[in-house]
Amino acid sequence: MSAVDDILGALPAEQISAQVGASPDEVRTAAAAVLPALLGGLQANAGDPAGAGSILQALGQHDDDLLTGGAELSAIDEQDGSAIAGHIFGDQQDEVVNRLGGLPAMGGGSGMGGALVRKLLPILAPMVLSWLANRVLRGGAGGGAGGAGGAGGATAPRADTSPSLPGGSGTAGGPGGLDDLLRDVLGGATAGPGGPASGGGTGSGGTASGGAPGGIDAGSIIGDLLGGILGGGRR
Repeated sequence: MSAVDDILGALPAEQISAQVGASPDEVRTAAAAVLPALLGGLQANAGDPAGAGSILQALGQHDDDLLTGGAELSAIDEQDGSAIAGHIFGDQQDEVVNRLGGLPAMGGGSGMGGALVRKLLPILAPMVLSWLANRVLRGGAGGGAGGAGGAGGATAPRADTSPSLPGGSGTAGGPGGLDDLLRDVLGGATAGPGGPASGGGTGSGGTASGGAPGGIDAGSIIGDLLGGILGGGRR
């Protein structure tokens, strides 16, 4: 099961739909586009040592068990989610929103898709960090792209919990440390067999081929869309 499938499976789509004014199926379809964009943005950040350190410090401050048993909307800090998304995408966030909203499965150029994407970013960003914290800091098992987690099931030590990702900074560990594990987990979550483009899970409400609702191709979102927008990623 892919990272996107893991998070979609915990998505409180009914609760979100009531808040954002879209149907649960529309929420799931949009989330299937937004999640790989957030994961790809984090991967771009993690390619830089300072960016990896900032992410690790953020993980230490975020709930690593938010998705267990299904996330509750009331447990998601949307203000924090807005800051997380803003740090990941920086001044390219509007472009990311417009590109995702323009996907055919999102209604093309109608503009409605972009509005839904913008509403979902602050909800989904904390869910992504929780998934990542579980894999990197706790060696989380079950689902997860690339069998992410500590080698042999060992639980990795927790990171320094001082600054958070929004505005945070710091240094990552040495070779073989948490920074390498972070990049491995994100690499498995965003590319290759078992990644979002080929996940076999059903998520909430079922999925189309490729493991994503509505025919969303998560792999091309990460490779084509984000590659042209983010380049080397945010630091």
